[in-house]
Amino acid sequence: MPSPSRAPRLSISQISTFAASFEDDVSAYAAAGLDGIGIWELKLRDDGDDGAALDAFEASGLESASAVPLVPSILPLPRLGGPADPAERIEALCSSIHRLARFRPSGMVCLTGCGTGLDPDVARATVAEGLRTIAAEAELAGVPVALEPYQRDGGEDWTIASSIPEAVELIEAAGDHPSLKLQFDVWHLWNTPTLLDDIGREVGRFAGVHVSDVRSPTRSWADRVLPGDGVADVPAVLAALEEAGWQGLYDLEVFSDNGTFGTAHAGSLWDVPAGELARRGRAAVLAAWESRPRLAASTTTQRQEEG
Repeated sequence: MPSPSRAPRLSISQISTFAASFEDDVSAYAAAGLDGIGIWELKLRDDGDDGAALDAFEASGLESASAVPLVPSILPLPRLGGPADPAERIEALCSSIHRLARFRPSGMVCLTGCGTGLDPDVARATVAEGLRTIAAEAELAGVPVALEPYQRDGGEDWTIASSIPEAVELIEAAGDHPSLKLQFDVWHLWNTPTLLDDIGREVGRFAGVHVSDVRSPTRSWADRVLPGDGVADVPAVLAALEEAGWQGLYDLEVFSDNGTFGTAHAGSLWDVPAGELARRGRAAVLAAWESRPRLAASTTTQRQEEG
């Protein structure tokens, strides 16, 4: 087995403990021995007063993984609502960049949104132009924008990019601005045929890494499970990330609908108290890490020793 000294730095994305408050999340994650937190703007106060949240975050000693804005895409997301006009969505994204930058996230997650009903060239041009605008604002705020490819199976309502190469094409169409990065997500990309090669080629663009597992059969878009409880080869993906040189946080992100989005799944992880979910989640990711293929870890160790 790989050396235990190679233990990764772990965090939890706040959507995973959906019912808990911001302050409860911070307390639970720190108490569970996690290294970081992935902040969701929906956990912050509606009036924009983030003083208490910032104080709790700073006092916790947690690092900040990728943050997720209230309006997380350029094109509309039919399942989540929000403005229909891309210009309004871009304005909201730019506002969120400055708000979330105060928490020093590794990146700010951005989806393309849904291209259904649009000419594909128009959809791509709209997203590319939006990324140019957002990137300029991100540069001012000092926080990268992390474009996230969304799972191809059932992704029609969410994205026009379902793989790392497709997301890179959009970034390049937007001018390849240095503030435009990628958000990697195991759940979205696990079944991409070229995934391991994509990781090795593009890991330098990654601003964040989301980790979870894939239930089979999946009951809805919000039905993820902890690593080891699904069908994705999470250990192999973690090995590929390590071998490619990823040194950031491994951020557990679990959607598990308890009726909030219309489907009350039996055994929803959103019904698990934050402290318990944090402990179980940390243990699950570490177990996947410890069972990753030896070759990748050995290759990385050799690289570091040679460096």
